Amino acid sequence: MSVDVLILNTAVADLRSDAFAFADKLVGPGGLAKCPSVNMPDYSQQQYHDWIAQGLATAGGPGNTAPLIARAGLRIAVGVNLGKGDFGGLDAQGRFFFDTMTANHVDMSETVIHDQLPTGTTFIYDKGEGERGGIAYFPNANNDFDFNRFRGAVERLKPGIVYYMYSGLSDRGDANGGKDLADFIRWCREQGCITIVDSHTLTGDPHALIRSGKPVPEYALLEPLLGELDLFFTSSDEAQMIENTLDQPRDWSQFSEEENVSTFLQFLSDRFWRDSDRSRLFGVTVNNGAWQTHVSSRTSPTPPAKIQSRFMVGDVIDLVGAGDSFRAGFISYIARHIDAFKAGNCDFAQAIQMGNLFASLYIKAPLYDRYGNIAVFDKMLSVIVQNREYQNLNDLLSALR
Repeated sequence: MSVDVLILNTAVADLRSDAFAFADKLVGPGGLAKCPSVNMPDYSQQQYHDWIAQGLATAGGPGNTAPLIARAGLRIAVGVNLGKGDFGGLDAQGRFFFDTMTANHVDMSETVIHDQLPTGTTFIYDKGEGERGGIAYFPNANNDFDFNRFRGAVERLKPGIVYYMYSGLSDRGDANGGKDLADFIRWCREQGCITIVDSHTLTGDPHALIRSGKPVPEYALLEPLLGELDLFFTSSDEAQMIENTLDQPRDWSQFSEEENVSTFLQFLSDRFWRDSDRSRLFGVTVNNGAWQTHVSSRTSPTPPAKIQSRFMVGDVIDLVGAGDSFRAGFISYIARHIDAFKAGNCDFAQAIQMGNLFASLYIKAPLYDRYGNIAVFDKMLSVIVQNREYQNLNDLLSALR
């Protein structure tokens, strides 16, 4: 048996409610933070079950990517830790995550049931009126991610792409300064897999951190990792914090978006692509598309180039998972063109437009049907190839039917 994509780590149930005002107290008003499991509120499993039944939960982490890839018709598996409990052997959050994945035809054969730690849970304070409340993330079982256990998953499933989400959110996964993850990614490449890792650092005010120029410890985990990756995307804010951490800080406010993104991508390629003997791509997502630079064994790195999204129509419902859904589309394209990628002649502009399309469809879908706009891959590709500008969301959805 083989799969196109194997996604690892950070299974989480995201719970939204106006009852979670405690999140502001834990992480600061409107802040985000990774919180110790000992500080997790002592709600009963029945209460979690009731909230989930009321539609207050969405599946985070691989829940923002795996079902989208599956709906596009690719073979997708997820390898995660979930908590033990009374809901068919899982706790309420784990049962919700597992059932959400299987309902969308995601292979969950590589699930580990943790005896002591509950499923990862995020409490999002829904303050209403467009005001942002605190987001408190409790990694729980995600903190005990075991690379040796999931080497077996790679050997069994033989994925074309291994996608680890996220660097920075697992105590065990981030051990030894990120070297354990880098070693695992190197091993995956030796098995013939294309590799991609997300970075995810929860911060209260990224713009204040950027202005301060202070390093962010979690981004230091990327130092041993980036040289091993085939694919890497980050957001424009994260890009600035990453460079401030791995290099000398700079005053980003003095330059345009194009200058900042180009500087960052040039920094990455200079530092991590020395004597590259394989195809690789690094990119930065922005609010209306993405920038990329790529290299193959036969070429020098390309100048950073922007691919503007042609799919900005429609109202945004929820931006949570925008970057994850972008990567779902992008790696779906790579998985379907994996030989071209390895040969260095993949159409990266099309690949990024596929990411733009997935992200647009995802963030404009209602929370109760986050995956419903995604069509089979060939339909999505036909929209990319037509190179058409859409006037409204209904026109775009009609083209995918």
